[in-house]
Amino acid sequence: MIRDDDSSALTQGANSVLGSPLRLLTGTLIFVLAVYVVSTCGFVYAGWPFGDAAYMVLLTVFSVGYGEIRPVDTLFLRWWTSATIMLGCTGMIVLTGALVQVFTLFQFRRLLGLDKMMTEIEKLTGHVIICGYGRIGVQLAKAMTEAKKPFLILERDHAKAEDAKAQGFLCMVGEATHEETLKAAGIARAKVLASVLPDDAANVFITLSARNLNPAIEIIARGEAPTTENKLFHAGADKVVMPTHIGAERIVEMILYPATGQLDDIGAVRRNLHDFGLDIEMVEMGADSALTGETVGEAERRGNGAFFVVQIDRASGQSIQHPGEDVTLEQGDKVMLVVRGSRLSAGAVFSAAKAPVRHGRSFAG
Repeated sequence: MIRDDDSSALTQGANSVLGSPLRLLTGTLIFVLAVYVVSTCGFVYAGWPFGDAAYMVLLTVFSVGYGEIRPVDTLFLRWWTSATIMLGCTGMIVLTGALVQVFTLFQFRRLLGLDKMMTEIEKLTGHVIICGYGRIGVQLAKAMTEAKKPFLILERDHAKAEDAKAQGFLCMVGEATHEETLKAAGIARAKVLASVLPDDAANVFITLSARNLNPAIEIIARGEAPTTENKLFHAGADKVVMPTHIGAERIVEMILYPATGQLDDIGAVRRNLHDFGLDIEMVEMGADSALTGETVGEAERRGNGAFFVVQIDRASGQSIQHPGEDVTLEQGDKVMLVVRGSRLSAGAVFSAAKAPVRHGRSFAG
């Protein structure tokens, strides 16, 4: 990646180089316009109609040479015409040169920026290729920047690509479904490819192309439709992410484990537990919970190995760490669980309602 100070220096240098021709062009345009207006006024002063005067000056300035509209037969008109020729033609020559310089420098700056980008891409190795700069792509780019992981964004939309570049990200405009684009992005040297386009068909095609170009690369693909997951795996994806499924699962977890958000520094603990296939959640015992009044041992038995209790925080402020199996779960307790397997099944055990108590032939809640 280009450092901010180097990028700023390059930008300032380009602007200063380009600024001189732009200033020259602007000044020359003003000069030629002033000559045209003043010269036309001079011919009008000599008694010419305004239309003839304007047309005469236009022919003179552009050196067309169609002939004089009216006779230039006085000393004033001859001197005035001579001055118009010298000033007007000189101004047009300078204006033409300024236009050529501006067009040339704009093209040069464009080529320079493209060459600079390709140079940066060629330096990349072990990098991440992000296909798509949508909502997920933006978050990935920010996360990669924070992690100081080299990455490159592939985006076909010019407006989105310009936005990525404005954020300081290395971005190449191109169609990620084309093998030539992937080759230009350094797919052979890349470590990971994340195809996060909202188009399932495009993600499948990108996965196929990437796997063919680099059999060793890790491919993480996004899928929208449930039927796309298997297609992506068959195409060569190592991991498939279903944003809709993840979002729904997270909402369910928030419903089942509303107390988990109250835990401090849970992120670091979760990352450590994930390495062992575990997770951490917290539930609050309600009056109607099936496990309120039951022991820790009974709760774990009903969970059938889906979780185990590691801490109980009483409503009174008492905290019981590593509670024994005979400790009773009371209303208002906040119970910290280490979850194995499905977090949803573990949450279902605690969210289940207390069974009604039979009194004779009737039931009482």
